[in-house]
Amino acid sequence: MSVLRKLFWAVVVLPLAVVVIALAVANRHTVSLVLDPTAAAGTAFSIELPLYLLLFAALGAGLLLGGFTAWLGQGKWRKLARERRGEAARWRREAERLSGERAQAERTRLPVPANGE
Repeated sequence: MSVLRKLFWAVVVLPLAVVVIALAVANRHTVSLVLDPTAAAGTAFSIELPLYLLLFAALGAGLLLGGFTAWLGQGKWRKLARERRGEAARWRREAERLSGERAQAERTRLPVPANGE
């Protein structure tokens, strides 16, 4: 394992793991999540789960939603990159074609006359 990877684990991952574990232990009591605001708890649209699971699910949903939104926002740049990649491929083919034509012309060229002839 490289030194940079070990440093990343020591500085980022381990403290983050400690915080996540502490959050889970501190919020392990059960809460009711009621999905129908007009009904009381205990209906078909409610679920009982530990608070830390609810927090982690909300965090995960936020990460997914934010990533999806960023991906959608970058669509025009991905399209531009595809267009530019196609354009670069066309220019590359054109350069190879012209290089081949030049090489062909070099091979079929008449020799240069000697001095005095």
